[in-house]
Amino acid sequence: MSSGVKRQRRRDLETDHTSVRHVSQDYIAVKPKYAVYVPHTAGRFAAKRFRKAQCPIVERLVNSLMMHGRNNGKKLMAVRIVKHAMEIIHLLTDQNPVQVIVDAIIYAGPREDATRIGSAGVVRRQAVDLSPLRRVNQAIYLLTTGAREAAFRNVKTIAECLADELINAAKQSSNSYAIKKKDELERVAKANR
Repeated sequence: MSSGVKRQRRRDLETDHTSVRHVSQDYIAVKPKYAVYVPHTAGRFAAKRFRKAQCPIVERLVNSLMMHGRNNGKKLMAVRIVKHAMEIIHLLTDQNPVQVIVDAIIYAGPREDATRIGSAGVVRRQAVDLSPLRRVNQAIYLLTTGAREAAFRNVKTIAECLADELINAAKQSSNSYAIKKKDELERVAKANR
């Protein structure tokens, strides 16, 4: 028997064949050096500005699922949800689930948004371009929010809803909550140029 860790033959761990060709590729951590067996590195990614860009992208998705009081801190539950979602994605699309997640994040990130400008009661909205890191953050937030809302008071599990959300976003389908919200944000920004 050989010593050392045997590489699991699971496709959801293979980041070698995952490609990112996008303006925010520096902020989507999928290179082989970021590959982990379990998306639970216990890293201090919030200690410094921009350090969260080094956090593996699947772990960022896991962390974003731990929201709304009753789910705070339940990381093992979030890891299990993402694992089941990745298995469902692999069964439905026969693609590398990590690649589907990356594509969903790329397509779900809004390009521009409207911010509030003004003081002393006179407030108007002004369209601004979003930075690549903000696009990734916003995309992850919209994807997990869409999955959470779809699973609420529904027979489907949150893993199934997350898988559907990621697949639809990766296809740029308007059935995806994240894609709808992104289009809405960009429409509001365009009106306030």
